[in-house]
Amino acid sequence: MSNCRNGHGGRGRARGMACLQLLVLAMGVLASACSRTPPEEALRETVSTMQQHIASRDAAALHALIDEDFVGPGGMDRRAARQMAAAMLLRHRSVGVTSGPLDVQLQGDDRASVRTRVVLTGGSGAVLPDSARAYRVESAWRRRGDDWRLLSLHWTPVGP
Repeated sequence: MSNCRNGHGGRGRARGMACLQLLVLAMGVLASACSRTPPEEALRETVSTMQQHIASRDAAALHALIDEDFVGPGGMDRRAARQMAAAMLLRHRSVGVTSGPLDVQLQGDDRASVRTRVVLTGGSGAVLPDSARAYRVESAWRRRGDDWRLLSLHWTPVGP
């Protein structure tokens, strides 16, 4: 970096401009190396959309994101997952989903796994939730065309 210090006169300004261009180029290379692939971005958006559907209590939109080959705990299929979601949404007037960082692992172009921790809250509509619980969640996803669909879901309660 000592060669990038701005000296006196035009030569110093030219050197400073060259160093600035080099810095911008290096930042661009780092940003592209750290950027996510389009399939991963699309999957992250789908997970976020799923969380929004839960919070907005939209069981039909939530069901549309579940793959027809879905398998959940205890052999739960797509229909049973919809029934469970509908029951949860009926039980609570207000539902909240807070997710930790997503650990996305792509497996080829059309499969992925996502791990995260979530806190689900449910309530009667008051300011504070009637219930709250943290879970470790592992999910598998399948891309069909341009859309990601939930293929499997397993959750484990965290804490007391």
